[in-house]
Amino acid sequence: MQNSQKDLRKKLLGRKGEDLTAAYLKKHGYKILERNYETPFGEADIIALKDGVYCFIEVKTRESDAFGLPSEAVDARKRERYRKIAWSYCNLLRREVSCRFDVASIKNGELEYFENAFI
Repeated sequence: MQNSQKDLRKKLLGRKGEDLTAAYLKKHGYKILERNYETPFGEADIIALKDGVYCFIEVKTRESDAFGLPSEAVDARKRERYRKIAWSYCNLLRREVSCRFDVASIKNGELEYFENAFI
C-alpha cells in the first residue's frame, strides 16, 4: 500500500512540475502542442513550438537535491529516447522541421529552464 501512495505522490509532484513548466512556456511565447505525448519509444512531457522550432521538453521535478539536481537525471538513455520520440513526431508532420531538446529542472517549486540541453 505504501508503494502506491509513494507512486501517487511522485505522479502529483511530476504533474505540478509539468504545469509550472507549461505556464512558463506560455509566458515566454511558446505554443504548447502536446503534453504527455506517447509513442512506442516513450513519452515526451511537453512538445511546444516557438519561432518555428519544435521543442521537446523533459520536465524533471524534485523536492530536494539529495539525489542530485533534477536536470542531472536526464541521462544518455533518456536523451536517446527523446531523440526517437522527436523522430517519430516529426515523421508524422511529413515535412522537415527544426527541433531542439530542452530540459525543465524544478526543485522546491523553482524552475530552471535549459534550451538546447542536448543534441
